[in-house]
Amino acid sequence: MPFSFLNSVPEVLKSVVESGYVTPTPIQEAAIPKILEGQDILASAQTGSGKTAAFLLPALHKIKVTAKSGFGPKVLILVPTRELAMQVASQAVKYSKYMDRVTTVCLYGGAPYPTQNRQLSRPYEILVATPGRLIDHMERGRIDFSQVKTLVLDEADRMLDMGFVKPVEQIAAKLPEGVQTVMFSATFEPAILKLAKTLMKDPCHINLAGTTKKHENIEQALYYADNLPHKLKLINHLLPTIQSQQTIVFVATKFFAEELGEKLREDGFSVGVLHGDLHQRQRTRTIQQMREGKIAILVATDVAARGIDISTIGYVINFDLPANIEDYIHRIGRTGRAEAKGTALSFVLPKDSHLVDKIGALTNKEAVILTIPGLEPAVKERTLKPKGKSSFGKRRPPFKAGPFFKKERKQFGEGRRFGRG
Repeated sequence: MPFSFLNSVPEVLKSVVESGYVTPTPIQEAAIPKILEGQDILASAQTGSGKTAAFLLPALHKIKVTAKSGFGPKVLILVPTRELAMQVASQAVKYSKYMDRVTTVCLYGGAPYPTQNRQLSRPYEILVATPGRLIDHMERGRIDFSQVKTLVLDEADRMLDMGFVKPVEQIAAKLPEGVQTVMFSATFEPAILKLAKTLMKDPCHINLAGTTKKHENIEQALYYADNLPHKLKLINHLLPTIQSQQTIVFVATKFFAEELGEKLREDGFSVGVLHGDLHQRQRTRTIQQMREGKIAILVATDVAARGIDISTIGYVINFDLPANIEDYIHRIGRTGRAEAKGTALSFVLPKDSHLVDKIGALTNKEAVILTIPGLEPAVKERTLKPKGKSSFGKRRPPFKAGPFFKKERKQFGEGRRFGRG
């Protein structure tokens, strides 16, 4: 039995079987034994690789086999965004649904305090939270951390990017000595290693997010553009061609997300918009509509780059390249989920051409430069050539990125007006 450690927790095993799990994923196979042994681990694994189950299943096992004592959470899971908090909490509820008296509480900003206060006033075992809202409750004395045995930092690199280093350290300082710490990060950047050194004792390093393997099922391509009007013409050609598959279009600002979303709606597309200024209820509804197939195109800022797990997204379009180049990884990770094929297309302005090499170094993945007849960039070719040894962005006619581009190249060249006409 691949998940043999769950034999002593038949309630969880039943949920695992119902979820359709047959064999553990590589991250589950590598991380679960170490977590069960009580080791601190620092792990890097692809989003969608099963890492949530990798820390939840052994956590539930420990909750089951350990005698209950005291009040407060036994497992504390910190995540960077509201979307990811809800996603992790829903998985915890699913895996523990047959366990008696195992409750999950989820805390994040934008939700009403009274509801969260009521949840915290009752017995619970698992606490999933964003750092900011958790500290709000901490400062009001609503959480007793004395029973915490395991601290999980999910997407730790994103938490650092969002400025949560001090809050995370503040929270960790309130936990009992000897707490097991499990940290997942997309990369092992120096800042991550520094945080790990602060919070962890002799952690076991697990690196399964080798970038070549990580994105081997995602085709990547570039379109160079002269300016904003040129980008709009490019997306004019692309969206009608790929409208049979759900698409996320990433843009740089909340204002432009609304503007582009409205334009696409006017042209007859089913479009949702996601950014940080929306109320949590609106964001949750939009994501649910995307899951249900009611929305074909999601125009989003980087607030949606993590925590969205929708297996039907076939395309990611980087209308604007991200300011933080590592967000490129998390953006394109919205497609190619669960071994499915995905496609990531990026629009590159002349001022952004220096990012091409950085993306290549980060992904270790060769992308193809595509052009649409009649919409070629006006900038000189030398401006577009990436510097250094990276092959990302290398012009390779005829196209060799895979059958998708061989099939779609002609279609992408067909001229159409913006939207559906």
